[in-house]
Amino acid sequence: MSEYLPKTVQEYIDETPNWSDGTMVADAPMTRMQWRIWMLATAGKFFEGLVVFMTGVALPLIVMEFKLTETEKGMVGAATLFGILIGATALGGLADRIGRKQMFVLEMALFVAFLILVTFSGSFLWLIIGLFGLGLALGCDYPTAHLVISENIPSSYRGRLVLAAFGFQAVGALVGTVMGFIILKAEPAIMDWRLMYAMAIVPATLVVLGRLFIPQSAHWLVACGRIPEAEAEIAKLLHRKPAHPKHIKLSDPDAASGISFADRQPSYAKLFQKKHLRATILASVPWFLQDLSTYGIGIFTPTILTATIGGGNGMAPRNFAEVIYGDMVAAKGAAFLDMLLIVGIVGAVLLADRAGRIRLQILGFIGCAAGLLLAALSSYFDGTARLSFIFCGFMLFNFMTNLGPNAMTYLIAGEVFPTHIRGMGAGFAASFAKIGAVFTAFFFPILLKEIGTAPLLYLLVTASLVGALITWRFGIETKGINLEKLDAAVPL
Repeated sequence: MSEYLPKTVQEYIDETPNWSDGTMVADAPMTRMQWRIWMLATAGKFFEGLVVFMTGVALPLIVMEFKLTETEKGMVGAATLFGILIGATALGGLADRIGRKQMFVLEMALFVAFLILVTFSGSFLWLIIGLFGLGLALGCDYPTAHLVISENIPSSYRGRLVLAAFGFQAVGALVGTVMGFIILKAEPAIMDWRLMYAMAIVPATLVVLGRLFIPQSAHWLVACGRIPEAEAEIAKLLHRKPAHPKHIKLSDPDAASGISFADRQPSYAKLFQKKHLRATILASVPWFLQDLSTYGIGIFTPTILTATIGGGNGMAPRNFAEVIYGDMVAAKGAAFLDMLLIVGIVGAVLLADRAGRIRLQILGFIGCAAGLLLAALSSYFDGTARLSFIFCGFMLFNFMTNLGPNAMTYLIAGEVFPTHIRGMGAGFAASFAKIGAVFTAFFFPILLKEIGTAPLLYLLVTASLVGALITWRFGIETKGINLEKLDAAVPL
């Protein structure tokens, strides 16, 4: 009978029931384990948004406590992003070598350890080490969380659920800014920034415990030639009542296509071979260009709003009360703007499997450029008009970035590489992107002071338009394609 014939991992995951007259159900039903994996994977993106964007609220208090210079202020903003840069490649690629589940657990355990270090850091040096360590853990999560979702769910859901998980970065950003505002309002104190980070320790620890009890990726086990183990893990993943499938016998799609075991060994050099180079450029370069804007605007929105609300006179706060007041006003404005990130990601979830990844990424880049241009034009106005241009520009930017490139670059990077180098490819793309994030986080406050808001925003407008051009030139559309077909299709 056909149910006893060998099938691939994705064929089992994508298998749909049918009615008694033979009519097939449209989608494969998700099991409890599949939903549990998805929920645990969302945590990494949530904590990234929480930590990175909350830094913008915490920064004025950190500057005051440690009496930081502009350069040291840039180091605080860039430390976590530099850690992500290193972690995505140095640790994210380990998911191809030692396993998806192992890295999925380890990265969150590291996150908790460094979160404690940041909370209790007694000097500027220990603070930077702690923030860098948080970035290492979050960088590892970039490829690993994507792989854990995409390799365990039906192809028809992949785009929606990967993007929905990514959307929790925006939820984390909103929660971080709101939480910072509430803490500042309750009982203002210089030490409040420590409480902001401490609030994440307990929930992150619970996520570590939850990740211990998920199955290993059967896709990865098959790529390693460990078929019996893959059959056992797919049975855990697809556990249902009543049981289905009752019998699991896996085939190896790579072996059937003549790909040798040596060809399946992970290596960063393979990312730059001719057959994978287009995918590497598409996954990396637009993401780099996008992060120039996303993190610069995201981290320093409170700073820009403070300068705008204050009339842009460049005067430093004269006392602690002025620091708290300016921080609270800016946090409130940033929280309002962060809501547009959530609206944008909802649009991406609804449209990614309909309009396609490439079309949305190009449209999003153009929309980001338009939003940044509006914000830059605020320099030609005063008072309410100036503030309106800033808010309208940032609202449009936040919406379009999550509708398009901020979401699509993450999704594409985990889809365009074959299984044996998928972790390395996604990790390299994330690391390359974070070069842009680190650059903008470190130099943004310096350039903001030296050249002003408008010229800086014009530079980001140019970066967004170049991102649209690169996406159009090297585009590879992956919507709805079976992961195993992605492995076989070179070039797509």
